[in-house]
Amino acid sequence: MSDNQLTEFIERYFDGSMTAEERVQFELLRKNNAAVESKVTEHIQFIGLLKQYGERIELESRLNAIHSEIDVHALKEEVTIHPVWIVRMWRNHHSKISVAASVAIFGVLTILILTGKLNNDRSKYQQLSEKIDKMEKTVTQIGHGRTPEKPKPVRPPANFRGTGFALTSNGYLATDYHVIKNADSVYVQNAAGESFHAKVIYTEPQYDLAILQINDPSFKNLGPIPYNLKRSEGDLGENVYTLGYPTDHVVYGAGYLASAANYSNDSTEYIISVPVNPGNSGGPLLDEKGNVIGVITARQTQVAGAYFAKKSTYLLKTIQNIPTDSLSKTLNMNTKNKLSGLSSTQLSKKLKNYVFMVKVYNQ
Repeated sequence: MSDNQLTEFIERYFDGSMTAEERVQFELLRKNNAAVESKVTEHIQFIGLLKQYGERIELESRLNAIHSEIDVHALKEEVTIHPVWIVRMWRNHHSKISVAASVAIFGVLTILILTGKLNNDRSKYQQLSEKIDKMEKTVTQIGHGRTPEKPKPVRPPANFRGTGFALTSNGYLATDYHVIKNADSVYVQNAAGESFHAKVIYTEPQYDLAILQINDPSFKNLGPIPYNLKRSEGDLGENVYTLGYPTDHVVYGAGYLASAANYSNDSTEYIISVPVNPGNSGGPLLDEKGNVIGVITARQTQVAGAYFAKKSTYLLKTIQNIPTDSLSKTLNMNTKNKLSGLSSTQLSKKLKNYVFMVKVYNQ
């Protein structure tokens, strides 16, 4: 497929002119062909930049109005009297000068786009986006008389990803041991996209369970935990569901409890019918009343549609085994369930604030 044909396919994909069959085939092509997916990403970034440019056009009319407000002749006269006019002009018109600088900056960048200097070059798209963000911040800070801040370092992609869920409102989380095994550093990200540093305070490898604590100064306590850990086993055939991060966005999955033991006759795990993927590992498994009855652990690769979850009774044992000197804050578990009677939509909306993406980094 030529570049022109691929570009045409991408444009049809985004403007909705593809048939359903063509759309399915194109999404499969994106999934299986990294070069195609790269082109799609470039297209999205370019459209976003053009949108930003459109928004900047509005500033031109504002700049014309500003120009009429500044008394150019008065400024010329003041120049002949004393060079302090520069300071006075900044004091009187600093906000207007900031807008003018902003228009000038984006005008230069726009010319680069329209002349094709940045066409079909992914790295330059990214550089342009970074420059736009940086210049916006710089102009704003100059307008308020502040020294521009140094850019924050960009964290590279995680080496491994899983899911964790809150045990307490003050930052204790549960996840799978295999998710954080051999980690040099761990970060957790909430549904709002906020990322926090966390540390591993205790593990039970035999149960594939781990306890984390968010120790980031920017973390604020969550609201009261709306679920509790069930101390008895779930019932065969009952409806269950989970939330997790097999993708960059939280995913809801529903099914039923298929067995009280896995295929190895290990009674510490349930077999469930809920579809899960590697990123779901460490996520909560809840019954239809909103009780946490397990922790998602693995997928059975030899049996289609079979997935495992460690029973909540073993998570409770793990919590009880944490040495007291490992806890810098109290770890008091909630005993009340506030999810009972809610619809699946209401459950997902309430629960997602307590389920985190776990990002693991190692050298």
